[in-house]
Amino acid sequence: MVVNRSQLNSNYDDQGYFVIRNYFNAAEISSLRKVILKFHELWKHDNADFYQQEAFNSSLITGSKYLEFDDRVMFFNFISSKKIMNVVDSVISDNPAFMNTQLFFNPVNPQQKDFWHRDCQYDHDVEVQKKVIHDTQVLHLRVPLFDELGMELVPGTHKRWDSDEEFDVRQEKNGRVSSESLSTGKKIKLAAGDLLLFSADMIHRGLYGLDRLALDILVFDSAANFVDYVDDDCLPDISMLDKIEDPRLFMNTIHLKSKG
Repeated sequence: MVVNRSQLNSNYDDQGYFVIRNYFNAAEISSLRKVILKFHELWKHDNADFYQQEAFNSSLITGSKYLEFDDRVMFFNFISSKKIMNVVDSVISDNPAFMNTQLFFNPVNPQQKDFWHRDCQYDHDVEVQKKVIHDTQVLHLRVPLFDELGMELVPGTHKRWDSDEEFDVRQEKNGRVSSESLSTGKKIKLAAGDLLLFSADMIHRGLYGLDRLALDILVFDSAANFVDYVDDDCLPDISMLDKIEDPRLFMNTIHLKSKG
Protein backbone atom coordinates (compact mmCIF):
# COMPACT_ATOMS: atom_id res chain seq x y z
CA MET A 1 0.00 0.00 0.00
CA VAL A 2 1.36 3.42 -1.01
CA VAL A 3 0.93 6.14 1.59
CA ASN A 4 0.44 9.80 0.73
CA ARG A 5 2.98 11.41 3.08
CA SER A 6 1.76 14.98 2.63
CA GLN A 7 -1.84 13.90 3.34
CA LEU A 8 -0.76 12.00 6.47
CA ASN A 9 1.29 14.99 7.62
CA SER A 10 -1.68 17.30 7.08
CA ASN A 11 -4.01 14.96 9.02
CA TYR A 12 -1.54 14.69 11.91
CA ASP A 13 -0.89 18.43 11.97
CA ASP A 14 -4.60 19.17 12.11
CA GLN A 15 -5.95 16.36 14.32
CA GLY A 16 -2.95 14.87 16.15
CA TYR A 17 -3.55 11.39 14.75
CA PHE A 18 -4.44 9.32 11.70
CA VAL A 19 -5.49 5.72 11.00
CA ILE A 20 -4.51 3.55 8.05
CA ARG A 21 -6.89 0.61 7.71
CA ASN A 22 -5.63 -2.84 6.63
CA TYR A 23 -2.07 -1.51 6.46
CA PHE A 24 -0.45 -4.83 7.42
CA ASN A 25 -1.36 -8.14 5.81
CA ALA A 26 -2.30 -11.30 7.69
CA ALA A 27 1.19 -12.82 7.36
CA GLU A 28 2.87 -9.71 8.81
CA ILE A 29 0.50 -9.62 11.77
CA SER A 30 0.78 -13.37 12.33
CA SER A 31 4.61 -13.37 12.54
CA LEU A 32 4.58 -10.26 14.75
CA ARG A 33 1.91 -11.75 17.01
CA LYS A 34 3.99 -14.92 17.48
CA VAL A 35 6.98 -12.95 18.80
CA ILE A 36 4.88 -10.62 20.96
CA LEU A 37 2.97 -13.50 22.55
CA LYS A 38 6.29 -15.16 23.48
CA PHE A 39 7.28 -11.98 25.31
CA HIS A 40 3.83 -11.57 26.88
CA GLU A 41 3.62 -15.08 28.35
CA LEU A 42 7.10 -14.85 29.89
CA TRP A 43 6.44 -11.31 31.18
CA LYS A 44 3.14 -12.40 32.78
CA HIS A 45 4.87 -15.31 34.52
CA ASP A 46 7.57 -13.00 35.94
CA ASN A 47 5.08 -10.31 36.97
CA ALA A 48 2.21 -12.52 38.11
CA ASP A 49 1.04 -10.44 41.11
CA PHE A 50 1.32 -7.12 39.29
CA TYR A 51 -0.50 -8.60 36.27
CA GLN A 52 -3.36 -9.96 38.40
CA GLN A 53 -3.79 -6.82 40.47
CA GLU A 54 -3.29 -3.73 38.33
CA ALA A 55 -1.28 -4.08 35.11
CA PHE A 56 -2.66 -2.94 31.77
CA ASN A 57 0.62 -2.65 29.87
CA SER A 58 4.25 -3.75 29.73
CA SER A 59 7.28 -2.26 28.01
CA LEU A 60 10.89 -2.86 26.90
CA ILE A 61 9.75 -5.62 24.53
CA THR A 62 12.81 -5.31 22.28
CA GLY A 63 15.14 -6.02 25.23
CA SER A 64 17.15 -9.21 25.75
CA LYS A 65 15.33 -10.47 28.85
CA TYR A 66 12.53 -12.41 27.14
CA LEU A 67 13.29 -12.58 23.42
CA GLU A 68 16.08 -14.53 21.72
CA PHE A 69 18.46 -13.01 19.17
CA ASP A 70 16.49 -14.05 16.05
CA ASP A 71 13.15 -12.88 17.44
CA ARG A 72 14.66 -9.53 18.38
CA VAL A 73 16.15 -9.11 14.89
CA MET A 74 12.78 -9.92 13.33
CA PHE A 75 11.09 -7.42 15.65
CA PHE A 76 13.65 -4.68 14.96
CA ASN A 77 13.09 -5.24 11.23
CA PHE A 78 9.35 -4.82 11.70
CA ILE A 79 9.81 -1.60 13.70
CA SER A 80 12.07 -0.12 11.03
CA SER A 81 10.26 -1.63 8.03
CA LYS A 82 9.36 0.45 5.00
CA LYS A 83 5.71 0.55 6.04
CA ILE A 84 6.52 1.92 9.49
CA MET A 85 9.24 4.32 8.30
CA ASN A 86 7.05 5.78 5.55
CA VAL A 87 4.52 6.73 8.20
CA VAL A 88 7.13 7.99 10.70
CA ASP A 89 8.87 10.07 8.01
CA SER A 90 5.56 11.67 7.07
CA VAL A 91 5.36 13.25 10.55
CA ILE A 92 9.02 13.56 11.67
CA SER A 93 11.05 14.23 8.55
CA ASP A 94 14.31 15.06 10.31
CA ASN A 95 16.10 12.22 12.14
CA PRO A 96 13.30 10.37 13.94
CA ALA A 97 14.65 8.21 16.78
CA PHE A 98 13.46 5.03 18.50
CA MET A 99 12.36 5.38 22.13
CA ASN A 100 10.60 2.23 23.33
CA THR A 101 7.90 -0.36 22.75
CA GLN A 102 4.85 -1.02 24.90
CA LEU A 103 2.21 -3.72 24.93
CA PHE A 104 -1.34 -2.85 26.02
CA PHE A 105 -3.80 -5.50 27.24
CA ASN A 106 -6.98 -5.73 29.29
CA PRO A 107 -6.47 -5.55 33.05
CA VAL A 108 -7.39 -8.75 34.90
CA ASN A 109 -9.05 -6.69 37.65
CA PRO A 110 -12.61 -5.90 36.43
CA GLN A 111 -12.73 -2.84 38.71
CA GLN A 112 -10.07 -1.07 36.66
CA LYS A 113 -11.38 1.48 34.22
CA ASP A 114 -9.74 3.11 31.23
CA PHE A 115 -8.62 6.67 31.92
CA TRP A 116 -7.92 9.94 30.10
CA HIS A 117 -4.37 11.29 30.17
CA ARG A 118 -1.59 13.03 28.31
CA ASP A 119 1.69 11.09 28.53
CA CYS A 120 3.53 14.24 29.63
CA GLN A 121 1.43 14.56 32.81
CA TYR A 122 3.50 11.78 34.42
CA ASP A 123 6.72 13.79 34.09
CA HIS A 124 5.65 17.41 34.36
CA ASP A 125 3.48 19.73 36.40
CA VAL A 126 0.64 21.60 34.70
CA GLU A 127 2.63 24.67 33.68
CA VAL A 128 5.34 22.58 32.01
CA GLN A 129 2.69 20.39 30.33
CA LYS A 130 1.28 23.52 28.68
CA LYS A 131 4.70 24.19 27.17
CA VAL A 132 5.61 20.60 26.31
CA ILE A 133 2.63 20.04 24.02
CA HIS A 134 3.96 22.80 21.74
CA ASP A 135 7.67 22.07 22.01
CA THR A 136 8.19 18.33 21.69
CA GLN A 137 7.16 15.49 19.48
CA VAL A 138 6.64 11.90 20.61
CA LEU A 139 4.61 9.54 18.46
CA HIS A 140 2.77 6.35 19.35
CA LEU A 141 2.35 3.95 16.47
CA ARG A 142 -0.27 1.45 17.56
CA VAL A 143 -0.46 -1.95 15.87
CA PRO A 144 -3.39 -4.03 17.21
CA LEU A 145 -2.65 -7.76 17.13
CA PHE A 146 -6.33 -8.68 17.44
CA ASP A 147 -9.54 -6.76 16.72
CA GLU A 148 -10.23 -4.42 19.63
CA LEU A 149 -12.34 -1.48 20.81
CA GLY A 150 -9.33 0.72 20.12
CA MET A 151 -8.66 4.22 21.39
CA GLU A 152 -10.57 7.34 22.31
CA LEU A 153 -8.80 10.57 21.42
CA VAL A 154 -9.56 14.26 21.71
CA PRO A 155 -8.66 15.61 18.24
CA GLY A 156 -6.47 18.71 18.17
CA THR A 157 -5.26 18.48 21.77
CA HIS A 158 -1.70 17.83 20.55
CA LYS A 159 -1.67 21.61 19.95
CA ARG A 160 -4.15 23.07 22.41
CA TRP A 161 -4.62 23.02 26.16
CA ASP A 162 -7.54 21.28 27.89
CA SER A 163 -11.00 22.76 28.13
CA ASP A 164 -12.33 23.05 31.70
CA GLU A 165 -14.22 19.77 31.28
CA GLU A 166 -11.18 17.96 29.86
CA PHE A 167 -8.87 19.25 32.59
CA ASP A 168 -11.22 18.37 35.44
CA VAL A 169 -11.72 14.82 34.15
CA ARG A 170 -8.10 14.15 33.22
CA GLN A 171 -6.71 15.58 36.47
CA GLU A 172 -9.66 14.37 38.59
CA LYS A 173 -10.61 17.83 39.85
CA ASN A 174 -13.96 19.19 41.10
CA GLY A 175 -15.40 15.74 41.75
CA ARG A 176 -14.70 14.39 38.28
CA VAL A 177 -12.87 11.10 37.61
CA SER A 178 -10.54 10.23 34.74
CA SER A 179 -12.70 7.33 33.51
CA GLU A 180 -15.69 9.55 32.73
CA SER A 181 -16.80 10.24 29.18
CA LEU A 182 -15.68 13.47 27.53
CA SER A 183 -18.00 15.34 25.18
CA THR A 184 -14.98 15.98 22.91
CA GLY A 185 -13.77 12.35 22.76
CA LYS A 186 -13.69 10.43 19.49
CA LYS A 187 -13.69 6.62 19.58
CA ILE A 188 -11.56 4.82 17.00
CA LYS A 189 -12.21 1.10 16.75
CA LEU A 190 -9.18 -0.88 15.53
CA ALA A 191 -8.76 -4.22 13.81
CA ALA A 192 -5.70 -6.43 13.41
CA GLY A 193 -3.80 -5.02 10.43
CA ASP A 194 -4.70 -1.38 11.11
CA LEU A 195 -2.15 1.25 12.13
CA LEU A 196 -3.01 4.20 14.35
CA LEU A 197 -0.47 6.98 14.79
CA PHE A 198 -1.15 9.58 17.48
CA SER A 199 0.65 12.19 19.53
CA ALA A 200 1.71 10.97 22.98
CA ASP A 201 0.79 14.32 24.47
CA MET A 202 -2.74 14.64 23.12
CA ILE A 203 -5.58 13.70 25.50
CA HIS A 204 -6.31 10.02 24.95
CA ARG A 205 -7.26 6.71 26.52
CA GLY A 206 -7.16 3.06 25.49
CA LEU A 207 -10.52 1.27 25.57
CA TYR A 208 -10.60 -1.99 27.51
CA GLY A 209 -12.51 -4.97 26.14
CA LEU A 210 -12.50 -7.65 23.43
CA ASP A 211 -9.13 -9.38 22.87
CA ARG A 212 -7.08 -6.25 23.41
CA LEU A 213 -3.38 -6.81 22.71
CA ALA A 214 -1.85 -3.78 21.04
CA LEU A 215 1.77 -3.05 20.29
CA ASP A 216 2.87 0.59 20.55
CA ILE A 217 6.12 1.74 18.98
CA LEU A 218 7.31 5.05 20.43
CA VAL A 219 9.36 7.39 18.27
CA PHE A 220 10.65 10.87 19.02
CA ASP A 221 12.08 13.87 17.24
CA SER A 222 15.87 13.94 17.66
CA ALA A 223 15.72 17.66 18.39
CA ALA A 224 13.86 16.90 21.65
CA ASN A 225 15.70 15.75 24.75
CA PHE A 226 14.23 12.26 25.23
CA VAL A 227 17.28 10.06 24.94
CA ASP A 228 17.40 9.53 28.72
CA TYR A 229 14.13 7.61 28.43
CA VAL A 230 15.76 4.96 26.23
CA ASP A 231 16.92 1.73 27.86
CA ASP A 232 20.26 0.62 26.32
CA ASP A 233 19.21 -3.03 26.39
CA CYS A 234 16.26 -2.25 24.11
CA LEU A 235 18.53 -1.12 21.27
CA PRO A 236 20.07 -3.54 18.76
CA ASP A 237 23.70 -4.42 19.40
CA ILE A 238 26.34 -4.19 16.67
CA SER A 239 25.88 -7.80 15.55
CA MET A 240 22.18 -7.10 14.98
CA LEU A 241 22.56 -3.82 13.11
CA ASP A 242 24.00 -5.68 10.11
CA LYS A 243 20.84 -7.78 9.96
CA ILE A 244 18.45 -4.81 10.05
CA GLU A 245 17.48 -3.61 6.59
CA ASP A 246 17.04 0.06 7.53
CA PRO A 247 18.59 0.68 10.98
CA ARG A 248 18.50 4.50 10.92
CA LEU A 249 15.73 4.78 13.55
CA PHE A 250 18.01 2.94 16.00
CA MET A 251 21.23 4.55 14.73
CA ASN A 252 19.76 7.99 15.45
CA THR A 253 19.09 6.95 19.06
CA ILE A 254 22.54 5.36 19.43
CA HIS A 255 24.10 8.54 18.05
CA LEU A 256 22.16 10.72 20.52
CA LYS A 257 23.20 8.46 23.40
CA SER A 258 26.87 8.66 22.40
CA LYS A 259 26.66 12.47 22.50
CA GLY A 260 24.99 12.46 25.92
